[in-house]
Amino acid sequence: MSKLGTIGARLHRGEISYDFIGKRKIWFAVSIALVVISLGALFARGLALGIEFKGGVEYQTSSVKITDDTIADVSSAVKATNAKDLGDPVVTTIGGEKIRVQTKPLDQADIARVTDAIAKELNVPTAQVSTSQIGASWGSQIANKAILALIVFLVLVFGVIWIYFREPKASAAAIIALVHDVFITVGIYALIGFDVTPATVIGVLTILGYSLYDTVVVFDKVRENTRGITGSNRYTYSDATNLAVNQTIVRSINTTLIALMPVGSILVVGTVVLGTGPLKDLSLALFVGIAVGAYSSIFIAPALLAQFKEREPGMQALRRRVLAKRAASTSKAKAGTPVAAGAVVGGGSATDVSRLQDKPKSSGATAGTPTASSRPVRPTSGAGRPQPSRKPRSKRGK
Repeated sequence: MSKLGTIGARLHRGEISYDFIGKRKIWFAVSIALVVISLGALFARGLALGIEFKGGVEYQTSSVKITDDTIADVSSAVKATNAKDLGDPVVTTIGGEKIRVQTKPLDQADIARVTDAIAKELNVPTAQVSTSQIGASWGSQIANKAILALIVFLVLVFGVIWIYFREPKASAAAIIALVHDVFITVGIYALIGFDVTPATVIGVLTILGYSLYDTVVVFDKVRENTRGITGSNRYTYSDATNLAVNQTIVRSINTTLIALMPVGSILVVGTVVLGTGPLKDLSLALFVGIAVGAYSSIFIAPALLAQFKEREPGMQALRRRVLAKRAASTSKAKAGTPVAAGAVVGGGSATDVSRLQDKPKSSGATAGTPTASSRPVRPTSGAGRPQPSRKPRSKRGK
């Protein structure tokens, strides 16, 4: 068995444990800081929306020789047309022989001038430069539908988790962790300045499902560990939740790494080999979202659930009983009082128990002498010792 597998087995059996839930204030502080940074980046820098959301004109040409100066030269050539409301054109390479130029919405005369400038700079025929105009209304429709899909998704997920676990607090914890994942993922896009395209939206909606999948697995183990917990004095709800996280953490790490490896490969291929495009946008959102979702399913969602449940009166009473029992055990351990199994009943001391054990029995039997049974015995030839005999059931009248 591998070392990670051995650790996982010991975590599952409870032989070793890390206090994830007990240190929840640290995880909450880290997540709050990340969300605040993300919100700050969103308000300060905003999202670099792609041309699909804000509208514009896209020019593409292929079979060109790309050098280190190609992007700067094409950008300068486009700016030299002095087209109205041109702004700063976005010039990117796609693979090793394609160029893409994006500008703001232009009139037809300016589009023709920009097309000629690109063709002249790259030394290709004008007919080889394709153009496509995208209206801002199309991007607005996509954004509105994405927001509507997100709201419907969250409502349905809240209801399904509530029904499955029969616990609205589990739904609340899962949804808060989910919103946490979305804010951090979008904040990373705003902070670094990645382009947000329809492929990015698809990636973000996909990671919502992945994040919930991991959280539901942990919650299912929590439900298993907390079934009938109020009838015992062994664990608090937080203890049982922490045990569930330790039992599932190796599985969470394994599934996350397995998911990140192919997505990371697609990201490298889409960025290094193919250049800017939908493949890079989709894989980037998936990569960031899967990593953040794994973090929230281990550190945030179970801790939130434990925090909510510990406020219930029944769980508070359970905590008081468990803490009182532990305090009593600690006091006995510090006092060094030997514990006689089954001897201390009704407040009797250890001296009383010893005295009772040394007292001879009233029957006059000495210590270590077996007491004769009242049942009839018969000698046997095998062992040579008298063995109890018993009448058959038919002769006992049963």
